[in-house]
Amino acid sequence: MFGNIGWGEFMILLVAALVILGPERLPGAVSWVTRSLRQVREYASGAQNQLKEELGTDFEDLRKPLADLNKLRGMTPRAVITQHLLDGDDSLFTGDFDKKSPSGGKSQAGVKPQSGAQEPMSLTKDKPLAAGERPPVDLDAT
Repeated sequence: MFGNIGWGEFMILLVAALVILGPERLPGAVSWVTRSLRQVREYASGAQNQLKEELGTDFEDLRKPLADLNKLRGMTPRAVITQHLLDGDDSLFTGDFDKKSPSGGKSQAGVKPQSGAQEPMSLTKDKPLAAGERPPVDLDAT
């Protein structure tokens, strides 16, 4: 219930309560709040148990879509892509390409193209372009 209240906010609330209620009434107020929270928690668990008893197996049928909705609410775009498009294989995101390569773990960067295939043009040159020289164009990329 108070999961997103940090220590700083808690201390501010405590100081505000001490100023508003005073040191005489603060212990009574704290005990009243804890009793009230405990009672609300008991009412909620009692209502849940009563629903389970009355609905029986239908209660689980109602909980399943809610659990699916909570699961979808927590999904990130990366998790959706990993689960549905990549069948749970997140090596695309982690950079473990060598583990899944078909050549048994060897990188294919040093493999020459088959005969008849045009060798890709290098986009980086060792020397800078001369004045008036046009940069190379990769026709496959355009």
